[in-house]
Order: sequence, then structure tokens, then C-alpha cells
Amino acid sequence: MRSFERQEAVRTFRERLQLAMDRADMSKSALAKAVGIDRSTMSQLLSSDNDRLPRADTVAGIAATLRVSLDWLMGLTADERSHAAILQESIIFSPATRSPVDENLARWHQESAGRKIRYVPSTLPDLAKTEKTLIHEYQDFATKSTDQAIIATRDKRAYSRLPDTDIEVCMSTQGLELFAEGRGIWAGLGLDARLEQLAELQSLLRELYPRLRLFLFDGRTHYAAPYTIFGMQRAAIYLGQMYFAFTTREHVRTLTSHFDDLIRAATVQSHEAADFVGALHERTRTSP
Repeated sequence: MRSFERQEAVRTFRERLQLAMDRADMSKSALAKAVGIDRSTMSQLLSSDNDRLPRADTVAGIAATLRVSLDWLMGLTADERSHAAILQESIIFSPATRSPVDENLARWHQESAGRKIRYVPSTLPDLAKTEKTLIHEYQDFATKSTDQAIIATRDKRAYSRLPDTDIEVCMSTQGLELFAEGRGIWAGLGLDARLEQLAELQSLLRELYPRLRLFLFDGRTHYAAPYTIFGMQRAAIYLGQMYFAFTTREHVRTLTSHFDDLIRAATVQSHEAADFVGALHERTRTSP
């Protein structure tokens, strides 16, 4: 890119970034925290002395946080609507901090207070995971430490106990049975830890019903990739180390319809889920 073109691109980015921040009423500190960069870096991006564009993952994080189009932010289009955004998980070497993705997910949960959250977990429902389960699942994970996973789970559990919470979870019966049997990624997780996890899941289902409702479908007849729908504001599909997030109504509505299909296909309804988990716990405890 020639010097003049680069300067124009940087100027356009700076002006549109400031405009989007003003519209969102978001400070430099808040935006930097949401994106996962230093406040000084954000200040530099907004400085008239700056002559460099940020990294691609930083631009993507800013666009997703401010809910504007990445192409608009970069001056490539006049359409500022954000159709979709990719949030890449970063490897965080400080185990006491949360990843930028966890920060975004926590903020999206907060923004959805009072609205229904629909959720298809990648393994077990995060809010119900015990510490032993999290340590087993994340001890060798590439992009999240066990401490980060524990903090994120603690936050989700606290959210689930808010009085206006409304959460629906759909997963396959086979997913729970694989865990109970200690197969797949759960190989090596001891029987006592699996029994403790099943007991914890049953306890939460009894405590939080009907604000928390678990539906179980037959994985031989239906399939669902992991995703979360935050009211009608946003949907995020988990691709493994990244989320593909949508803010357009048609995308959110399509995933909502898919979730409704899973509920209609459920072989275990939400009012039966605690008893199902309890029976699975007993079967696991007494199996040879």
C-alpha cells in the first residue's frame, strides 16, 4: 500500500472507530478491555499521530464489540451493519485472567438479562461442571487454562441463579452417557469424579427448574453443533477455539428455529431431566 493510501486508510479507520465508540457510548478503557488489548494501544489507535492499522484480530474484535461491519470500519464499504464477526480465542499465559472470548461471552450474558438464552453445549452444560471435570477437560487444552475455565463456569453459574434468568439447554442423551461411561474425551476421568459431576448436574436441575431447563434429544436422529442464542440480539456458534457470532435477525431467527426443532425432538423433556440424570448416576454407580 502506498504511503498516501495507507494514511487515508488509517485516517478513515480512526474516524469510524471514534464514531462507533461515540454511538455505543463506550470509553477507550471499556473497549480495550472487551477486545483484550491494552488501553495504551487503544489510545494509540485513536491518536492523530498514529500511521499504522491494527492487527486483523484486533480489528475483528473491535468490530464485533461495537457491532459494526469490519469492512465499514476499515473503509471498504459504506454499510456499517455488522452481519457476522469472528472472535478468535487467544492463548493467555496468565492463568488468573480470562480470555477475550470469555469476556465477550460474559458481556453478552449480561446484555441478555431478562431474555431467554438457548444453549447447545460442546460437552456438558458449562454452568454445571465441577472443578474436577473442568481440570480434566482443560488441563491440556490449547487456548484456555483450567483457571480460566473455572472462572468462566463460576460466572455462568452465578448468572443462572439471577431471579430473571431463563435458560434452555439442548444436548444428546448419548453425550451424557459417554460422560457417565468415561469414554471419548472423558477417558481417564475417575468414577468418583463422574458420579460427583452427575450428582451436581441433577442438583442444579432440581434447584433451578424451571428457570433452567434441560432437553435431551437422540443423537442418532438429530445433530447440533455447539451454539448459544442470546435473546434475539445475537447468536454465537462455537467452531473450536473461536466463535462465529451473528447479530442479524435472520441468522438469529434461523438458529432459534433449529433449537426449537431440537426441543420438539427431545426424548427427555425438561421436567424429566433431573430424574434421567439421577437414574444415569445410579446406573453408573452400580455398573460392574
